[in-house]
Amino acid sequence: MPSSAKASNSVLRNLPSVDELLRCVTGQKIATEAGERHTTELCRNVIVQIRQEIGKPSAKEQSKESLLTLSENRLANEWQLERLSGIKRVINATGVVIHTNLGRAPLSEKARRAVADEAAGYCTLEYDIQTGKRGRRGFRAETLLTELTGAEDVLIVNNCAAAAFFVLTVFASGGEVVISRGELVEIGGDFRVPDVLKQSRAKLREVGTTNRTKLADYEEALNDKTRLILRVHPSNYRIVGFTATPTVAELADLAHSKGILLYEDIGSGALIDMSGFGLSDEPVVARSLADGADIVTFSGDKLLGGPQAGIIAGKSEFISRLRKQPLYRALRVDKLAYAALEATLEAYRQGDATSEILVLKMLSMSKDEIAKRVEHFAKQLSDKLGENSNLKFEISDGLSAVGGGAAPNAELQTKLLALSHQKTKALRLEQQLRKADTPVIARIVDDKVMIDLRTVSDLEQVELLETICRLA
Repeated sequence: MPSSAKASNSVLRNLPSVDELLRCVTGQKIATEAGERHTTELCRNVIVQIRQEIGKPSAKEQSKESLLTLSENRLANEWQLERLSGIKRVINATGVVIHTNLGRAPLSEKARRAVADEAAGYCTLEYDIQTGKRGRRGFRAETLLTELTGAEDVLIVNNCAAAAFFVLTVFASGGEVVISRGELVEIGGDFRVPDVLKQSRAKLREVGTTNRTKLADYEEALNDKTRLILRVHPSNYRIVGFTATPTVAELADLAHSKGILLYEDIGSGALIDMSGFGLSDEPVVARSLADGADIVTFSGDKLLGGPQAGIIAGKSEFISRLRKQPLYRALRVDKLAYAALEATLEAYRQGDATSEILVLKMLSMSKDEIAKRVEHFAKQLSDKLGENSNLKFEISDGLSAVGGGAAPNAELQTKLLALSHQKTKALRLEQQLRKADTPVIARIVDDKVMIDLRTVSDLEQVELLETICRLA
């Protein structure tokens, strides 16, 4: 046998068995969390990986002890990676308020308590306490939404894409839908309005041009196959300059004169006028309905500030048709979403939305307010680090973002804490923050890690301070 093969066999003999790795301190610790069966599978995978590496002729001799240590470290790493692949709380220091990848709108404290205290166990999802009989699912949330939007009736499904698909399937399947070319948007994640129309078996009829569509363009496209006029708010982009588009009221008059529906998908779901937050071009649900839209759909987890949901508001005769459709059962939300939505909507009805709804609270923060928070945070960080730390920081101007495909033109002035390290590059700093016990998600600009406190709560600042100090 060649000497290289003998050396390889010697190394392999020192490799721990699956059972040895399972019974070591690391294996037993992981088994208490993952269960012995799954931990055994992880151990087996680790041993296979290391066997392939050390079985090569070029592999160096390693002792039994060193291979056991290597195996334990690999096992711990495998388990850590698996845990991080699930849902985990993070600190959003990006300054993107409605961060799609981080769960969009953070729930208010009351909404979180409603989920944990009222809905997590047995609850009155479809039970009427007064009569002791079956109740209507989502009744409270729907009632609150009718009050806040002025809609005759409301239906709640699991997201806005589902709401659009549902409306188009029920009211336009087999017929034509008239829409402006400038509104054939891709919202994100490959969600395109033309694709939704195709799946609903409705035929798309484009009118106008990308930047200008006149009322006459819509009128010329209407025929006996037309089922509705669709107006889509271009949430994630804007066409500026030489533009024109009919108002909701004008489209409503045209649609109703021809005996067809006007359906508007406004996406972000602003229940109040957002111009005070610097978002002047976000449509308000109540205004669209008042201007004559028969059906309006919008999201629950964007500007509304609640859980993921697609809300369909409009005239009772149309909502009633949707409610009776078998497809509704496949699209409806669960008890946790209803509970969170009810608590969120209560804040709007009580007039406390800007102080309770976190999205609105973050959007309303001025540059001066954030500057005071950053200066105080920087002082605390300086006191903890001392003068000889390798971690350096400075305060700089910057911009936060609304996110979630809303208000792309809005500029939210902010103050940023810019981190740098004398011995570590920005990319490595960002990775260390991201891999902390409670991950901190930040962004890199000009080779510095930027921390935007707009999206960090007061309670999270304490955790953030400790995490940053560990970078020193």
